[in-house]
Amino acid sequence: MVQRFKLVFFTPHPQLEAIKTAIFAVDAGTYPGGKYSHVCFQMPGQAQFLPEMNRGANPHIGVPGRLEVVDEMRVEILCVGQDVMREAVLALKRVHPYEEPAYEVYRMEDV
Repeated sequence: MVQRFKLVFFTPHPQLEAIKTAIFAVDAGTYPGGKYSHVCFQMPGQAQFLPEMNRGANPHIGVPGRLEVVDEMRVEILCVGQDVMREAVLALKRVHPYEEPAYEVYRMEDV
């Protein structure tokens, strides 16, 4: 059986569609058998971060030294196969506007 992974990432609303397009282009979000593609779950929320002035932060949103709160979307996408997961993470990093995109990858178990 092919390994399945879940990619979870967070992004400001304006970049959401561009990031999803890049990730879907590498076949993430396609269920086994191919009957469904471009599948994801998304939910709004807020992110908080403090760009550190003395550590060279160059934030896309906000200014160094000031706490920032941003409306973002949490997106969850299935990746079937380790290669698809790795390509999806590379696509996310390539398109995401942040210096350090927030993302998580989970191996899914078949139970």
